[in-house]
Amino acid sequence: MISNQIIQNSIDDVRAITRIDLCVLNLSGSLVATTFELEALPENTVDTFAQSPAESQTLQGYNFFKVYNEDSLEYILIARGLGEDAYMIGKLAASQIQALIVAYQERFDKNNFIQNLLLDNLLLVDIYNRAKKLHIEQEAGRVVFLIETKYEKDVAALETLRSIFGSSPKDFITAVDEKNIVLLKEVTQYEEPESLESVARMLVDMLNAEAMAQVRVSYGTIVPHLKEVSKSFKEAKMAMDVGRIFYSDRTIISYSSLGIGRLIYQLPLPLCEMFMREIFGENTPDTFDEETLGTIRKFFDNSLNVSETARQLFVHRNTLVYRLEKLQKTTGLDIRVFEDALTFQIALMVANYMKYLDTLR
Repeated sequence: MISNQIIQNSIDDVRAITRIDLCVLNLSGSLVATTFELEALPENTVDTFAQSPAESQTLQGYNFFKVYNEDSLEYILIARGLGEDAYMIGKLAASQIQALIVAYQERFDKNNFIQNLLLDNLLLVDIYNRAKKLHIEQEAGRVVFLIETKYEKDVAALETLRSIFGSSPKDFITAVDEKNIVLLKEVTQYEEPESLESVARMLVDMLNAEAMAQVRVSYGTIVPHLKEVSKSFKEAKMAMDVGRIFYSDRTIISYSSLGIGRLIYQLPLPLCEMFMREIFGENTPDTFDEETLGTIRKFFDNSLNVSETARQLFVHRNTLVYRLEKLQKTTGLDIRVFEDALTFQIALMVANYMKYLDTLR
């Protein structure tokens, strides 16, 4: 529903241009917005006018006009003065407010429709009927970009996105919860992956610069029909979760590039626990000190290169070899060997996934 402040801004603009004072009342006679101090009207004036078949009426130096929301009477607009100018300006202002109501109502309806579409809350026949009523094309390529903000209810991030994409009738922006904003963007069905990546990069850079917001962006695959939008949303949501667990250093994550994280994310907890006991026994990664974990990560980052890892850790090569041999005695895995390194890397990812599952309990 349109806010009182929007109506106030509208009649303020009209007053500034025409110098005709205006006032808007609701059907109970309460003040909604005004540019002047309205004198007390005779009792039941608003109610009597509202019940009459007339669209406008002149009374006690004022012109009264009806403002509708579709077929329902919503407001009474009053223009001060009895001249032809006052009548014409009042008629135009009533028409303007009515157009604003329709626009904001359609925006609200579209936002509600898109939210239910994303959450898969609509029947196929409802999707068809409501899309037709809201003038939303059904046969078009679309992809969901999910933007996770660092802080809850980040209004600046939401408004920045709306200022960039809100003017396009083919793109939709909505907040799905306290920390997640969805951009449903129309694209060609044969869009290159690099193009979607560039959009995600633009979102991150723009929000960092314009809204001073730290965000992570994930996106699903392109779907060819409106009814499949929920599929792209689920993919983007899964990509966000997988990225948060396994690729915390990335600000952009695509559903089509989740790698081994996709497999681990779908493992049941009992299987993960069995795997960890098999690999580590009682010496799980939780028991390793930060120096050991840091050494392992740096060793993997440098593709198992001992000399380069030692150089970046500012330790002697023999010191690094000692640490790796100590780890081998503890776990039975020599991560200088590719097969053991691969097993260890997967085990670390499983450990991170188990921590994530613990936070959901």
